[in-house]
Amino acid sequence: MITPAQKFLKDNKANFTEHEYKCTVEHDFGKFSAKELGIEEGRVYKSIILVHDKTFVTAVTPVNGMISLKNAARLMKLKGLEVAKPADATRITGYVVGGVSPFGQKRQTPVLLCDTAMQYDTIYVSGGRRGLSVEIAPEDLVSLTNATVGDFLDHYEKQK
Repeated sequence: MITPAQKFLKDNKANFTEHEYKCTVEHDFGKFSAKELGIEEGRVYKSIILVHDKTFVTAVTPVNGMISLKNAARLMKLKGLEVAKPADATRITGYVVGGVSPFGQKRQTPVLLCDTAMQYDTIYVSGGRRGLSVEIAPEDLVSLTNATVGDFLDHYEKQK
């Protein structure tokens, strides 16, 4: 069955490649995806739903990185952000955690893309369900979602 993300990408005539794998985990979906697809973790991006008041944001970040909520809020010009509850993420996007895609959301949220994505010709993001990734040029992700690009990683975490 085609996901809303696949439909969105096809309707917008996006250049992308689908990659399927068997998802057998209940957490760390992005890292599992990277391992299953044989892709370095830095090229695989997870979509984390963040919220401030009633404003939801999709933060697309490398699976091996940690989000700085303070930096993400600054880039989105919000007073603060926190990670949305899984039930709220599903209600807003129409996707279950582990399958949240920046594309084809039920209620499209603003997208924040980590600037590290721009160093790659293509990156991998969820295709709208667990076990489905789409490979797409980061520039295409930006133009299709009108994403804000910036550095919102927690660099302190990397130094530990």
